[in-house]
Amino acid sequence: MTADAGHTHRLTELLRANAEPLIDNWVGAVSALLRGRSTRSELESDFRELFAALLPLVGNDGKDVSGAEFGDIRSFLEEYSRSRVRAGFTPTETASSVFSLKREVFDLTENDNDPELFRQILGFSGLLDALGLLTFDFYARAREEIIREQSEQLLELTTPVVKIWEGVLAVPLVGTLDSARTQVVMEKLLEALVETGSEHAIIDITGVFAVDTQVAQHLLKTVVAARLMGAECIVSGIRPQIAQTIVALGIEFGDIVTKASLADALRHTLRREGVNVVRNEVR
Repeated sequence: MTADAGHTHRLTELLRANAEPLIDNWVGAVSALLRGRSTRSELESDFRELFAALLPLVGNDGKDVSGAEFGDIRSFLEEYSRSRVRAGFTPTETASSVFSLKREVFDLTENDNDPELFRQILGFSGLLDALGLLTFDFYARAREEIIREQSEQLLELTTPVVKIWEGVLAVPLVGTLDSARTQVVMEKLLEALVETGSEHAIIDITGVFAVDTQVAQHLLKTVVAARLMGAECIVSGIRPQIAQTIVALGIEFGDIVTKASLADALRHTLRREGVNVVRNEVR
């Protein structure tokens, strides 16, 4: 519901005429709420932009914030919520930044007995409520995006591809191996094979907690992908308990070479390359 231009004129003019003290008090209230975790200059910059976007909407009670007229303020609140997530603020603190303006507007008009102005203020209060609730949605989406980005970055960091010899790459895996991580392993290994021209790849599972049928399938997919790139693939880190589990589950690795340790796998690979590995005994 939108009031006509004549009815919204007085509230709009009041807000414009008192913009400076309103914004100053608004900044002070939110700064106290945030206990100094955001500077006054930062808050003032944000609130001036938000206040400017609010003025054209005076008279709209906020029952439908999906309209085109809300485009600018939605964009602002989405970016504002995203920045609040990254800065470590809570969704309540983020929404309260919007809600706090209501108190300042109420204080500004508390001695005015005009019933029409009172009705306009109620509508403006509803608008701020709708916009404040909108920040909760934006906050939740932004947090999900950031968590997803951090998860992807963590996968990258925990799945290194290391060149351990000329033409030999190693992928030391630690933790659990699921579909998402297998995809990252495949992509990084294949990219490294192309970049280095390596013909041998060692997938070391010494740090993998447990091997079940699903993990074995993930390993097999990675080996097949490497073979399609022309690289021989070895699985190392087959500890006694892992070997017993594989046998008990009836998992078949086929013609894939497996070794107990990364050192054994590297020794095997070097011998395939014609490099004679001799143990140097210290006397």
